Amino acid sequence: MDVKAIREQFPILHQEVNGHPLVYLDSSATSQKPQSVIEAVDTYYRYDNSNVHRGVHTLGTRATEKYEGAREKVRRFINAASTAEVIFTRGTTTAINTVANSYARANLQPGDEIVITPMEHHSNIIPWQQAAKATGATLKYIPLQSDGTISLSDARETITTNTKIVGITHVSNVLGTVNPIKEIAKIAHENGAVLLVDGAQGAPHLKIDVNELDCDFYAFSGHKMCAPTGIGVLYGKRAILEEMEPFEFGGEMIDFVHLHDSTWKELPWKFEGGTPIIAGAIGLGAAIDFLNDIGMDAITEHEKKLADYAMKQMRTIDGITIFGPEERAALVTFNLDDVHPHDTATALDAEGIAVRAGHHCAQPLMRWLEVTATARASFYLYNTEEDVDRLVNGLLKTKEYFGDVF
Repeated sequence: MDVKAIREQFPILHQEVNGHPLVYLDSSATSQKPQSVIEAVDTYYRYDNSNVHRGVHTLGTRATEKYEGAREKVRRFINAASTAEVIFTRGTTTAINTVANSYARANLQPGDEIVITPMEHHSNIIPWQQAAKATGATLKYIPLQSDGTISLSDARETITTNTKIVGITHVSNVLGTVNPIKEIAKIAHENGAVLLVDGAQGAPHLKIDVNELDCDFYAFSGHKMCAPTGIGVLYGKRAILEEMEPFEFGGEMIDFVHLHDSTWKELPWKFEGGTPIIAGAIGLGAAIDFLNDIGMDAITEHEKKLADYAMKQMRTIDGITIFGPEERAALVTFNLDDVHPHDTATALDAEGIAVRAGHHCAQPLMRWLEVTATARASFYLYNTEEDVDRLVNGLLKTKEYFGDVF
């Protein structure tokens, strides 16, 4: 991978922040966008701007071709069987809520179980809390091991014949844990449950094959994988989606409307009510082209080397606590002794280094870690070992400054 050439394609990286060259280490929150994605969105608005599907004029035809072409790119990217299984949403949150509202509430009853883990993002906790309250189902958690992983024996013990839905993150946005999705799918299916995977941190960094994983649903966001904000995907197995009712109603998703009843379009459009996120989908298609040109296996390998290097270098700092397992995705969550993570992030920003600080939308996990907040450095295909060195030097300066202050 020619990281220098890749970096040249990201205009935002070529700037100074607080008098220092920008080091962007917050891609788990949102990734930066390459020139090809920016131009794809710009071209749509400059030359093709029109609503899709209904119009027969030239602009409408061009917009529809690009929008549905992006759906086919997503299908190939995740190896779905059909574009009917690819639903465009506003992001991972909307995708999970679609399943929680359209599938869970229609199929759960008192005595049924929903199983998730304590490492989940709030977007994969709260929809299941609400579904459980609405249906009388029970929400259960697979316990975490001391290093922030889950064991398959605990999964087998927690998932029972009463379990109807299992929801689990592919990659933890705090710990970097990569969960054994294929094995959990097998356990879920043996017990008659369906599996939803929160792929917000998986799809940008790993080669995804939903058929090999055998998940029933896979949700992810475009903005974490070089695409615009406001676009995401819900993959679902066709047989399940066919049985689900939409939960968002209006234009675009209908077939016939009568005074007292209506019928829905076929998949995937019955779940895409209202004017679609056209520019976002086109941008997502361009982002997938960009990632495919580099190769997801190459991206994964590059990020693994960066994560290993970051762990090694950061452990040379006295008084640092690093959270999560040894084998991890491309992020390091940490705290400096006696320095609040918000202060750490502010001090690093003064050096032009962008990291995230807070609870990372994972308050149950923070309580499990026995901290109120953490700092997180997350890496992507445009980061380098020099970025890691800048981070380490920035952390040493932060320690020195707060040591002098206190």
